Amino acid sequence: MSRQPSPAEPTPPSPARPTESFFEAVGGEETFSRLVAHFYEGVAADPVLRPLYPEEDLGPAEERLRLFLIQYWGGPSTYGDRRGHPRLRMRHAPFAIGPVERDAWLAHMRAAVDSLGLPADKEETLWGYLVYAANSMQNRP
Repeated sequence: MSRQPSPAEPTPPSPARPTESFFEAVGGEETFSRLVAHFYEGVAADPVLRPLYPEEDLGPAEERLRLFLIQYWGGPSTYGDRRGHPRLRMRHAPFAIGPVERDAWLAHMRAAVDSLGLPADKEETLWGYLVYAANSMQNRP
């Protein structure tokens, strides 16, 4: 018969579970800052994408994307604290995003992801989400 520990005895520790988020595993804020900065360098000179950013300075858009990705992947919730629920489709609805815009976005994001030199499994996870997100934002045939 198995003996139960008395209330005075400590409970044996359970096996350790991974607690590191994807955000932490890929290098935290510094990695996402590099990703988004590289991405917006491409956007700034892109004749297809640049018109979709009405602000003269891309800095605010860069900050929003950086904060969103940080929060999405398990970092601080600064994006939500400042802007509330992401509502990505609603926020992108005013902009005509068809296959050409989606593909241009993905091309710049691909270059940005490649610049990070992530381990293959992390790169695949990140890229899979970005492709899903880009397809989800398309709102024109």
